[in-house]
Amino acid sequence: MAVRRTGSEGRSMKIGIIGAGNIGGNLTRRLTALGHDVSVANSRGPETLTALAAETGAKPVTVTEAARGAEIVVVTVPLKAVPDLPSGLFDDAAEGFAVIDTGNYYPQQRDGRIAGIEDDGLTESRWTEQHLGHPVVKAFNGTYAQDILDKPLPAGDPERIALPVAGDDEVAKKAVRNLIDELGFDTVDAGGIDDSWRQQPDTPVYGLRGGVAAVIEALAQASPERPASFRG
Repeated sequence: MAVRRTGSEGRSMKIGIIGAGNIGGNLTRRLTALGHDVSVANSRGPETLTALAAETGAKPVTVTEAARGAEIVVVTVPLKAVPDLPSGLFDDAAEGFAVIDTGNYYPQQRDGRIAGIEDDGLTESRWTEQHLGHPVVKAFNGTYAQDILDKPLPAGDPERIALPVAGDDEVAKKAVRNLIDELGFDTVDAGGIDDSWRQQPDTPVYGLRGGVAAVIEALAQASPERPASFRG
């Protein structure tokens, strides 16, 4: 099968993925198939990623190496693990790099209570951004991991799924939206990171398999009040 090398400028990009769970693993599969140069890391070390590397051609690395030279870095780890990521994580990233945050806050199910979110009213991605020390673009947080493999469609297809994308850095957000388009999905600009509560867990758009119009409507219907099932 011929490899299609595209990206936002019609070329292969260097992409780092931190976290090799369902979302990280399937993004690794799709992005390598599209011809991008992917490095992937997890908390257990590169030796645990040999099977994924053999399957995809991605380079298994340590977390500290994942962003080296990367134009886009995907951070897809449990929210409770974000503060444990090493300092200087992005020191060797490419100039103008973008960070995708796929994370969600599950206080009762996984993460425990996070005061910055619960007491200070930070959106989940704003809290993550503060810990990372770099602006983030929130995307894929409400996407079913299997859909990344099974649901891509060409632009213009009436059944194409749209994903909400939030971020303050318009250049970074455009790069992420271009990448999602390349992956086979439409996007909807969901505003800045302070607006990203509209796509957090248990909002109408979370897990929605709909097109652009449906996503726009779902974002508009969201309530800023955190539901009881997602409070610590």
